[in-house]
Parts: sequence; C-alpha cells; structure tokens
Amino acid sequence: MAFWWALIVIAFAFVICKFLLMLIPSNVPSIDVDASDVLDDGHPKENSFIYIPSRRQTDKVQCYEPATMKYLGYFPALKPDEVKERVAQVRKSQKVWAKSSFKQRRQFLRVLLKYIIEHQELICEISSRDTGKTMVDASLGEIMTTCEKITWLLSEGERWLKPEYRSSGRSMLHKKSKVEFHPLGVVGAIVSWNYPFHNLFNPVLAAVFSGNGIVVKVSEHASWSGCFYVRILQTALAAVGAPENLVEVITGFAETGEALVSSVDKIIFVGSPGVGRMIMRKAADTLIPVTLELGGKDPFIVCEDVDVAHVAQVAVRAALQSSGQNCAGAERFYVHKDIYASFVAAVVKIVKSVSAGPPQLGKYDMGAICMQDHSERLQSLINDALDKGAEIVGGGNVRDISEGAVDQYFPPTVIVNVNHQMKLMQEEAFGPIMPIMKFSTDEEAVMLANDSKYGLGCAVFSGSQKRARSIASQLNCGVAAINDFASNYMCQSLPFGGVKDSGFGRFAGIEGLRACCLVKSVVEDRWWPLIKTKIPKPIQYPVAENCFEFQQSLVEALYGVNVWDRLRALVNVLKMLTEQNSTFNSKRSD
Repeated sequence: MAFWWALIVIAFAFVICKFLLMLIPSNVPSIDVDASDVLDDGHPKENSFIYIPSRRQTDKVQCYEPATMKYLGYFPALKPDEVKERVAQVRKSQKVWAKSSFKQRRQFLRVLLKYIIEHQELICEISSRDTGKTMVDASLGEIMTTCEKITWLLSEGERWLKPEYRSSGRSMLHKKSKVEFHPLGVVGAIVSWNYPFHNLFNPVLAAVFSGNGIVVKVSEHASWSGCFYVRILQTALAAVGAPENLVEVITGFAETGEALVSSVDKIIFVGSPGVGRMIMRKAADTLIPVTLELGGKDPFIVCEDVDVAHVAQVAVRAALQSSGQNCAGAERFYVHKDIYASFVAAVVKIVKSVSAGPPQLGKYDMGAICMQDHSERLQSLINDALDKGAEIVGGGNVRDISEGAVDQYFPPTVIVNVNHQMKLMQEEAFGPIMPIMKFSTDEEAVMLANDSKYGLGCAVFSGSQKRARSIASQLNCGVAAINDFASNYMCQSLPFGGVKDSGFGRFAGIEGLRACCLVKSVVEDRWWPLIKTKIPKPIQYPVAENCFEFQQSLVEALYGVNVWDRLRALVNVLKMLTEQNSTFNSKRSD
C-alpha cells in the first residue's frame, strides 16, 4: 500500500510542478510588423476607386475588396527568370538554416504564436478585406487552425524528425537500422485564396521547422493579404537569427506558378484538379515529389436517430463555411427518409435567418464572393438542377447591404428533389448551396456518398457511434468526422488530404511534416568494431561447390516455419562453414 501512496504523491508533485512552470513567463521576444500600408485604420483610402476586374492577365496582379470593389493596390506578376532568382536566394539561405537547432526553430514558432495571439483582430481584418469572409470565419479558419499547428509542432515536431530506429530483421541482428529525416532543400507551394493566412502559414511552418526554405506563390485573388502575412514570418525569423530570404512570397499568374514548379525540390499545390494535372506534368520534367489537395464534394450523412435541430445547425455551418470565399465544406447532404421532412424544415428555418453583407461591419453571417464570375457558375449549377426536376425550398437573405457595397453576395440556397444526374451533385460548387437527398438504408447512403470523382472528406451523424463509424469506414475519402464536421483539421497531429480527383499526398500531421524531408534509410554495425559483417566462406569468390546448398540451408534456418526444420538447417549451415574453414586452413598450410 505504501508503494501506491508513494506513486500517487510523486504523480501529484509532478502535476503541481508542471502547473507552476506554466505560470513562469516564457522568454519570447515581441516583434513589430509594419501594417500601415495595409490597414489605414481598416478602411480603404479616400482616393481609392471602384475596380472592375479584367479577365485578361497583365503584368500586374490587381487587388480589391470583394465586398466593396474598392481598389487595394497591385503586385508584379513575376516572370520565370525572376522566380528562379528568388528560389536561388532561398536556396542559399536554406543551406545555413539546415544546420539550425530545434531549439532555434521552436523559438521561431513561439515568436510567431505570440504575435498571432496579440494581433488576432489585425490578421482577421486583413483576411476579411481581401477575401470577403466575416471576422468570425477568419478567426475559426485562419487563427485557430494556425495556432493549433504551431502548438503541435512545439510539442511533437522534434520527436517526429529525430532518427527513428527500426527492426533489423532476422538476417541482420548484428545491425542497427534507422530512418533519418533530412531537409529536401527548397519547397515550393502554390496555395488557394480561401484561407490566405492559414494557407500561407501551413506549408511554411512544416517546411521551415524541418530545415527547408520555401517559396510560396499566393493566389492572384489574395495577393494583398499574402504579401503582408509574409512580413510576419520574415520578421519572426529575423528575431531568432535566421538567414534572410529563407521564406519568400511570389505573385503572378500561371506562368509564375510554372516557373516555381520547375525550380524547387518539392511542390505543394492547393487548387483544382485541372491545374493539379498541369502541375504534375510540369513536375515530371524534374521528377520532384508533389502533394496535391484538389478540393472535394464532401458528403454529409444524417441517420434517423439524431437530434435533428442540432445536426441541422451543424449542416448549415458546414455548407456555408467560409462562404465569403466561395468555399463550402460539405456539398452533398444525404438524410434518412424518416427525418427528411423535419430536417429540411429545420435547415430552411436556419438559412432564412442568415444574412449577408460587408463583413467588417460584424453583424453579418456571410461575406462577399471574392471571384466575380463565380456567382455565374453557381447559378448555372442551380439552373441545371432546376431543369432536371429539383426545387428550391429556402434561400437566405442578401439584405441591408450598406451604401457603397456591390452586388457580390450569393444567397445561401437549399435545394431538394436532387439526384446524381445533376451537375450540382457531381461538380464541386464551392459555394453556399445545400442540395439535400434522401436515403433508405445505410448501404444506399454509402453507395450515394461514394458515387463521386472526389474523395476528400465526409461527415456521418448517428445516435449510435458504432453505426456512424461503420458507415464512415466504407467511404472512399481521406478525412472522416464522426458526429461532427471539420473537427479533423483542428487535430493537427492528423494528416490531411484525399483520394481520386481530390488529389494525393498529405499535409499536416506527422505525414505532412515528414513529406518535407528526404527520408534516408541507414544501416550500421550494432557492435562495431567487435563484430563486423563478413561474407560466409561458401559464397566468397570464387564460390564453393556447395554454395547454393549453403544458401538454401541459410534461408531455411532464418525463415523456416517449423522450429525443428530451422534448427536442422542451422546445424547444416554450421557444418558447411566448419568444413569450408577446414578446407581453407589445409590449403593455407600446404
């Protein structure tokens, strides 16, 4: 009994010590990042003008607020030679950073984390102005996910990049086997506009913590914010003594992205399947590894044994998630026939209360669509569904838009009587549309959910966790949430990515971190120099007459399924070795 009391006291003391250590302020320097040219008190300058986007690409990336179309400025569309020059600068700095300690890398993360927490409003406001999302959506999708990634790297990053020892197997018991993780060099990332802060920080954090340099091409639809956010990264790196030009952002169009792919040691791409295929073709020229995250058509399955009111709230959030940037998380809703009517009614009631307007005013649920021609595409998907028998049963409001705002607000729309012959159920909408389809059995729900060229994520809701888990296990996708939606991305220890047209490879988690590394297998003598590897005499050159018999016996001694057969083979091996040594010694004496 005294032993258990001692263990309890020690455990209690350990917990108290950890708590007291948490109260000690950490020595993390503050950084000052100049935001005067992007904020201007949160409002465009008086002389800014309404910008009419051109469909023609020029030598400039023009930036504007989707909610008001007020002009924000421009950035150069870099030419291939300019991109290669930037990559060369990063490559030079990376050679220095590759020798940095994990202590220095963790300090970089702490500096970043401190700045983000102290400047949440600034970061969210810039993201909101550049993409049209609301401040709440910016906080959920930009701040929380990035802070979670940083804290996971601080806690576990070094552990997963240290050499990992593996079994040496039966034939190599005298060897030590391990896997080492070395920096690749310069990572290239081409990221989408929907989360301009997190989409930039996500690849940068993994690449830099694993010893790489990185060049990120930000989207032409979010270049204004991206070019500010990179200052935060560069200032934090400077604060811990990292070399200049370790992290760079480039702006431009397709030509700029192609030049990046042909210049780096790995490419991470977040975008559409069509562009992803072009990225792969370009990467094939230099045979560099590629990670592709190409969107999805995520199914949201609702069984009849759920709390309808609760799941309806989650469903609307999933459909309208970050809809300010055209991004819908769940895009297909499958509801059991027994609760179909009540679920649709609950969803329509919620959606009708949703309002859209200028995001910085703070009182709106949705912001503006950031790509002007995307509204036309969303409407065409709805029209196709209506022509094939679908029915709109609920739409949100685009009301109370302030003076000076423009018509960039697509209302959330609920559609029923849908089927898989409609484009709306097959093509990625990336917008605030909820097509709801009924099912009768779990098998039918699985069949419908798998009937898609995409395979990114899914969400399954049931009063029985076992049932929900069973359904989710049968869905062909890379990410599954049980009785929840999108919680996976807040678990940064988990890999993120899909299958089929949703791409391949993973970022986030251990897999994403190690994907930024050269994975090297290393074998060495376990008891060097006492025991060294020697080639057995029968198979040394010139080989003995019984060399194959020896090899057969050796294989059976090591891998035979019957222990007695293995022992008999081992005796045979030892016998042949003894005979071979006797012959060798007699020849030497002659």
